[in-house]
Amino acid sequence: MTNRRDFLRTAAVLAAGSAFAPSLISCGENKKIIGLQLYTVRDKITAGLNPTLEKLAQIGYNSLEAAGYNMNDGTFYGMAPDAFANLTKSLGMTLHSTHTVYELDAAEKVSEDAAKAGVEYLIYPYLPDNLRQHLDDYKATAEKFNKMGEIAQKYGLKFGYHNHAFEFDKMDSQIPFDLLIEQTDPALVTFEVDLYWVTRGGYDPVEYIRKYPGRFELWHVKDMVKSEDQFFAPVGQGRIDFERIFAEKETAGMKYFFVEQDRFRDLDPFESVELSFNYLNQAKFV
Repeated sequence: MTNRRDFLRTAAVLAAGSAFAPSLISCGENKKIIGLQLYTVRDKITAGLNPTLEKLAQIGYNSLEAAGYNMNDGTFYGMAPDAFANLTKSLGMTLHSTHTVYELDAAEKVSEDAAKAGVEYLIYPYLPDNLRQHLDDYKATAEKFNKMGEIAQKYGLKFGYHNHAFEFDKMDSQIPFDLLIEQTDPALVTFEVDLYWVTRGGYDPVEYIRKYPGRFELWHVKDMVKSEDQFFAPVGQGRIDFERIFAEKETAGMKYFFVEQDRFRDLDPFESVELSFNYLNQAKFV
């Protein structure tokens, strides 16, 4: 007899496939898949979800990563998981991934709701301060991530972790980010490499991709201004050499990438994400 988990896994695969098909049919086989992490436009979403999504679709984005899941009621931006996914699909944008900070006691519920939304990836986006005081904290986190990955897999999802810069601060002569990668099972845990934060942490994304091939299925494509303050910049407007990094996408095992910009200084968020989209859409290396 088909159990609930089997049903959800099948539904997730069908939802992802049906959501992806319209963009291929309407835009042709050579259409680039260019994603956006919705945290980038969080203030715009607060002012109006539908107008924000419509604007992103108008710009040309066709792939999304959510950052508005509410664990208390199981909604995405106040909508039932399938309703939100259907809304983005109706605008030509596939919901491929979602960010959620949660612990093991909520793993079943979070995975179930993510499966209802039809996403492929469930990403743990940030490690709170109290979970990264010592190297043993990172070892415990790696063990926890393996368990979370196992639970996510039951629902047809791939679990992953998104880095910042603090994972590159050495502890006991070891880089915690290396520990997380080396002590997690590649079959259960992937990594969403944030190109800006790796650079901000003092390391080269290309070197990490080559050091750990196949472990970076998702990317956050984010740029850094050329001035000393290292503020965020629209993609292609800063110092990061994306052509060099994208040359390693097969080595990384990259499946999707998402534009993200944490904060803005001179431009409206819509103006900035449009600059990022235009740069990537015109780039021959993408």
